Amino acid sequence: MDLLKKHYEKIILGGVLLMLALGAAWLPLKIGSERDELRQEEDRIINQPAKPLEPLNFVTQQTRITDLRMATVLDLTSSNHVLNPMHWEKGADGRIVKIKTGEETGPKALVVTKQTPLYLKIALEGVNATETPPRYAISVEQEAALDRRKRGRKTVFATLNNKTDDFVIREVRGSADNPELVLELAEDGGTITLSKDKPYQRVDGYMVDLKYPLENRAPWVGQRVGSALKFGGEDYIIVAITKNEVVVSAKSNQKKTPIPIQL
Repeated sequence: MDLLKKHYEKIILGGVLLMLALGAAWLPLKIGSERDELRQEEDRIINQPAKPLEPLNFVTQQTRITDLRMATVLDLTSSNHVLNPMHWEKGADGRIVKIKTGEETGPKALVVTKQTPLYLKIALEGVNATETPPRYAISVEQEAALDRRKRGRKTVFATLNNKTDDFVIREVRGSADNPELVLELAEDGGTITLSKDKPYQRVDGYMVDLKYPLENRAPWVGQRVGSALKFGGEDYIIVAITKNEVVVSAKSNQKKTPIPIQL
C-alpha cells in the first residue's frame, strides 16, 4: 500500500504512456483502413454501371410538324382577285378574253386541227438492159421539199455509180430484167434498197392545218415549214414541224414558241 502511495504518480504516468504508445501503433492501421474504405467508395461511385437513357419522346414535336404540314395556305397571288384583279384582253375581233394562265392569246392559243405526213418516195420504174451499162428509170417524189418545184414526181435515168442530184446507184443485184438496186442518198448519205415490186418510202416531214380560235377567221390549211402566219396583231413563221409539235417564231423578236399537237 505504501508502495502505491509512494509511486502512484509513476504508475499513472506509465499507464498514460502505454495508452499513447498503443494509440500511436493503432493510428496507422486506422488510417490505412479508412483509406481503403474511401478508395472502395470512390471506385463504387466512379465505376458503377451507367443506366441507359430513356428513349426521347418526340410525340409533341411530331404533332406540331404534322399540324404545320397540313396547315391551310392562303393563296393571295394566283387565285385571289381582291389584291390581284383578273387580267382581260381585247382580241383583234373585239372579243374580251379572260387571261388566266397567259396562254389564252398569242401563239400558245394556236390549235393544230390536222397533221399530214409528207413522204420521200423512190421507185424503180423500168430498166433498159440493152444499153451498156444498163440504164434505170427511177422516180423521185419529195413531198417535204422546201422548194415547191421539187415536190412533184420526177423520173431520173441513172447508171451504176453515176451521181444524180438525189442519189447514186452503188450496187446492182439480181437479174438484169428485175434487179435490186442499192442507192446512196445524196441528202444524208444513207443507203436504201429498191426493186420494181418494192419501192422505198419514208416520212420526211409534216404538213398541218391550224386555227386561232380568238379570231373569227378561216383556218390555215396545208401549212409547212416556212409558212407565214398573222394573228393577234403579230407576224409569225413556222420554223419546225415534228410528229409532236409545231414551232412558230415571231418576226418581231424571233421568239420561238412550241405548240403541241393533240389530235
